[in-house]
Amino acid sequence: MKIFHNKSELSHLIDNLKANNLDIGFVPTMGALHKGHLSLVKKGLSENDIVVVSIFVNPTQFDNKEDLIKYPRTLGADVELLRTVSDDKIVVYAPSVEDIYEGKVQSQSFEFDGLENEMEGAFRDGHFDGVGTIVKRLFEIVRPNRAYFGEKDFQQLQIIKKLVELHNIPVKVIGCPIDRAQDGLAMSSRNTRLTPNHRKVAPFIYKTLKSAKSKFGTKSAKKVSEWVEKQFNEQPLLKLEYFIIADIETLKPVKRKSTKKAYRAFIAAYAGDIRLIDNIALN
Repeated sequence: MKIFHNKSELSHLIDNLKANNLDIGFVPTMGALHKGHLSLVKKGLSENDIVVVSIFVNPTQFDNKEDLIKYPRTLGADVELLRTVSDDKIVVYAPSVEDIYEGKVQSQSFEFDGLENEMEGAFRDGHFDGVGTIVKRLFEIVRPNRAYFGEKDFQQLQIIKKLVELHNIPVKVIGCPIDRAQDGLAMSSRNTRLTPNHRKVAPFIYKTLKSAKSKFGTKSAKKVSEWVEKQFNEQPLLKLEYFIIADIETLKPVKRKSTKKAYRAFIAAYAGDIRLIDNIALN
């Protein structure tokens, strides 16, 4: 498996792949890889000749500096996990902050037609400027035909699709289903930081989402939201940050249901000091 730590060396490989008309898939990650990441890589391998996996903890998308410091960095284990999928068709790009930002560790300012102001954008200041900055930069470096993102970060997925549209970036962005543990907890690198008690109760998040989906068939979004808040108020180990039912195109909270629109329920909650997010399609 080829591992590159600087963009100039990777660029030579990309040039050769392009010269041979080979399709390049791309899975951007912040490392601490798990089964969910592997599902994206496998999807990429099924549709491309080579898949580039970037492993980079991006400082500009953390509004909480302590979270940045504590974020797991496990490059050796990540590479070994990728080898279980393929040793010759995966390329790892694990750059330094300097290689990416060249001495200017700051975000560009982006507008994504208002998508950036909802949900995560309302609770994490500057987060999507950081996401837009790093994804745009990685697209420029890797030059993939297709890029793969998990639907757990559905808002991020929609924003990246908008980024590609607004900046005319020649890459097809593909969303992939949420990978879950057997008990329903959405796969996340943060899960490894949960205490045993918090890990035990964390599947309550997805259980509540499934119940909310059932209730949305007959109740208003307001009634469903009130019910979810009540459930979390009775759960001492979890603290609800937000629960929102939104239009999947605009990501704006629904006020009155329409049979012509598609909706998702989005949730963010704290298990101790670990922030977990999840979502579910409602119709």
